[in-house]
Amino acid sequence: MALFLATILVSLLPQTLADLPVVPLGALRKGGIPEIARWNTVVKRDEVEPEILYPAYNLSVPIDHFHNESMYEPHSNGTFNLRYFFDAQYYKEGGPVIVLESGETSAVGRLPFLQKGILHRLAKATHGIGVVLEHRYYGTSFPTPNLSTENLRFLTTEQALADTAYFAQHVKYEKLEHKKLNAKDTPYIAYGGSYAGAFVAFLRVLYPDIYFGAISSSGVTKAIYDFWAYYEPVRQHGPPQCIKNTELLTNVVDNILRQRNHANLTVELKAVFGLKDIQYDDDFANTLSFGIGSWQGRNWDPAVNDPTFSQYCGNISSNSTLYPTTTSLTPTVHKLLGAAGYGNQLSALTVPMLNYIGYINATIPGPAAASRETLNQYYSNHNATFYALDSIEQGSWRSWPYQYCSQWGYLQTGSGVPANELPLISRLLTLEYETIICREAFNITQPPDTEAINKYGGYDIAYDRLAFIDGEVDPWRGATPHAPAAKARTNTTQQPFILIALAVHHWDENGLFPNETTADLPPAPVAETQAQEVQFVQAWLREWEVEKRRRKGSK
Repeated sequence: MALFLATILVSLLPQTLADLPVVPLGALRKGGIPEIARWNTVVKRDEVEPEILYPAYNLSVPIDHFHNESMYEPHSNGTFNLRYFFDAQYYKEGGPVIVLESGETSAVGRLPFLQKGILHRLAKATHGIGVVLEHRYYGTSFPTPNLSTENLRFLTTEQALADTAYFAQHVKYEKLEHKKLNAKDTPYIAYGGSYAGAFVAFLRVLYPDIYFGAISSSGVTKAIYDFWAYYEPVRQHGPPQCIKNTELLTNVVDNILRQRNHANLTVELKAVFGLKDIQYDDDFANTLSFGIGSWQGRNWDPAVNDPTFSQYCGNISSNSTLYPTTTSLTPTVHKLLGAAGYGNQLSALTVPMLNYIGYINATIPGPAAASRETLNQYYSNHNATFYALDSIEQGSWRSWPYQYCSQWGYLQTGSGVPANELPLISRLLTLEYETIICREAFNITQPPDTEAINKYGGYDIAYDRLAFIDGEVDPWRGATPHAPAAKARTNTTQQPFILIALAVHHWDENGLFPNETTADLPPAPVAETQAQEVQFVQAWLREWEVEKRRRKGSK
């Protein structure tokens, strides 16, 4: 959830769309999906594409599982193909099925986890089958011919959970059709990260007789409309000088943009950043947030890590002017700092602001130019014509925004930050701005129905054989059971509760091939967590065997 938050061509730009308060339309037009969590690389095994290594299969599932609920009217008796992939190379008689829920993206992006990472590791350790299961309305698993608002009525977490339960009850694995591999006879263990982490937690609670256990990694089980606190872990754990400079420079920008009768200063501010073509002030402020918004993209694996945050902080924390071409802008910067109320801090803020300007000029224009669009066309979020597109070919970006507009929320505002704090992103990033897509794409004018999600337990969700694995510095931590607002829990085998030191977003999910490991990779907290996951899943499977013998004995 994400929730947050683009593969926007230039390596310095964020590669996780939900890291951004609002995703620029240019990125959506290029096929970007604003998912909460997104891997920016697909690692091959022996130079074989994962899609070749793991062929796709489909299971026909009902479009509508809930004919008694009016929200799905008119109801449908139809079915659609739910895509999945599996690897049975480690399977032995009696082994489990480990299902990795893909969440709010194509299942293809999760295929590397069949090769390495926690899915591969669990399947190997338990002699099980590893499965990557696609979520309805993502990838190729579309129940409807287009993504009109009416057709999106079947896109709810409730319906998708029912798909996943149906899958475990009806799937037949190629070349293993003679085996009893449905949930009645085989233990099913679900794993998911971020939105999918919350999803599998709900799955375990709603369908405990179908899914014997679940691991929720960075599971955002608490739906929150105004999730301004997304940036609090960044504020608390980011490099102090970077955080301080970001707060101050954001306040400089806000003090100018929010002044009345100072249109000329606003024009001058946009021009000094090279963004005078961006018409709307909120779009301009949003564009400036991309650097600080990339914290979530950090990962312990160099092949997966997005270096944007480090590069951004290196720029605005430097004591030296990094872009010689910006030195001529010093008088303008002094004028803007003075107009924003920082005339007494010229010596401290001039170089950071010049480097900020240089950084923006080095990273922002490229994607728009590559798309042959103006800066305004690419970075504006005011475009009713674009939001009206609803074909699957042109509008596949619609799925996750519909989910957060209708039920999940997670709008990462600057306006929601308490008045006594300086925000890391502009206060112009308001609920009104961030719900433009809700109103113009789906005609949703009310806040999301977060109770439809929080009824499953929110921070307090718990069940035997339901594990919660979270990252200490994850910006989504505030929406997980490890949130500061949540109750403390004890870590047990029955209800594992693990916080990975210094980890960001579901750091336990990915892994390395044996020849890639080093003394430092994976880092000890990640390696220890993955080892614990194997241990408690094996303990759960021993419980399955005990229950199986008990059932046989009672017949």
